[in-house]
Parts: sequence; C-alpha cells; structure tokens
Amino acid sequence: MLTCVIRYHIDPTKKEQFIQYAQNWGDAIPRNGADLVGYFAPHEGSTTLAYGIYHVKSLADYEQYRQRLANDPLGKENYAFAQKEKFLLREDRTFLTLASAPHKLA
Repeated sequence: MLTCVIRYHIDPTKKEQFIQYAQNWGDAIPRNGADLVGYFAPHEGSTTLAYGIYHVKSLADYEQYRQRLANDPLGKENYAFAQKEKFLLREDRTFLTLASAPHKLA
C-alpha cells in the first residue's frame, strides 16, 4: 500500500475555492479507485499550505486511477474549476509507505 500526499500551495485569498475543490474530490476519488483519507485546508499557522491524502495499492494502480479520474465527469469539472479560479499555485506529490505499525489513539 502506498500513501500519496499532495502538498498544495494555495492563494490564501481563495481558501473557499480550495475547500470546494476538496469537497468535489470527496466523491470522485473513491469512485475512481483510491482510498481517500481526506483533504485538509489551512486553519492555523500557514495560510498557503493545504494537503490531500489518499492510499493506492501500487504505482501501477495509481496510473490506472489517474486515467479514470481524468475521464470522470466530476474529475474533468474539478480540474477545469481549478484552472479557471487559479487558487492552486503549486502542487507536489509524494508517495510514502507505512514505516511503523498503526498507533491507537488514547
């Protein structure tokens, strides 16, 4: 299992547009084969950093998922929304593997 962490640099004056974008992915990402952990908008501290986190089985599965997402009607609409509104200034993807056992919350 791989975890994809997307670090977004967003326009701080367009946080609400990022939140709409994130909510749209809440439907499209699981429908197209990734296990969505969530999207996270700035709250305290940095006003420009936001994150999207989801799991995929492998890089091959990721490539297939990305192709399905690019062809999904909501996926296409969300990509167009981001381009039109210009709230995403930068986007970096990192793929991680779990290096420790999951921990129980106290």
